[in-house]
Amino acid sequence: MDWPSLVDVLGGPLAGIGILVESAGVPFPGEALLLTAAAWAAARHDSILLVMLCGFFGATAGSDVGYLLGYRGGRPFVERFGHIFHIRPDHLARAELFFARHGDKAILGARFFLGLRTWNAMLAGMARMPFWRFQLFSAIGGLVWSAAIGVAGYLVGSNLPLLETIIRAMGVGGTVILVLILLVLLVARERATRPR
Repeated sequence: MDWPSLVDVLGGPLAGIGILVESAGVPFPGEALLLTAAAWAAARHDSILLVMLCGFFGATAGSDVGYLLGYRGGRPFVERFGHIFHIRPDHLARAELFFARHGDKAILGARFFLGLRTWNAMLAGMARMPFWRFQLFSAIGGLVWSAAIGVAGYLVGSNLPLLETIIRAMGVGGTVILVLILLVLLVARERATRPR
C-alpha cells in the first residue's frame, strides 16, 4: 500500500484518536488533525462523512474519559499538580461553581475554545455534573464541532488551487505576515480562555 492510500485509510481514525486524547484532558492538537484530515479528504475527493464521524466519536469518547478522570480523582490531582498548569484552588472552586450553574452551556460552548476543550470534561466530572446530562450536551457539542471543523477543512482542501493563487499573489512576505497574524490570534484566544 502506498503512502497516500495509507493516509486515506488512516487519516480519519488518527484524527479521531488525537481528538480523543485532547478531549480526555491532554493538551494535543486535535482540532488541527481534524482540519488536516478533512482537507486531505477534499484534495483526494474522498467523503468527508468518515472524517466527521471519527471526529465526533473521538470527541465524545475522549470527553467521557475526561469526565471519569475528573469524577474519580480530578480534584486531588489538580490540587497536587495544578501549579504546573497555573491552576490555583480558587480557580478550581470557581470552575466547579460555574459548572453547577451553567454546565450545559459550558459543555456545548467549550468545544470551540482551545484550552476549554481540553479541560471542560474533567471540570464537569469534578463538579459532579450528572453523567446523562453531561453525555447529552457533550455529544451535541461534539457533533456540531466535528461537522463545523470538518466542513472548514474540506473547504480548504477543495480550494487548494485558489489558495495557491492567493499565496503567490501575496508573495512570501505577505504570507508570512498573514501566518504571524493568525498565530497571534490563536495565542490571544488561548490566553483568554485560561483560568485567571
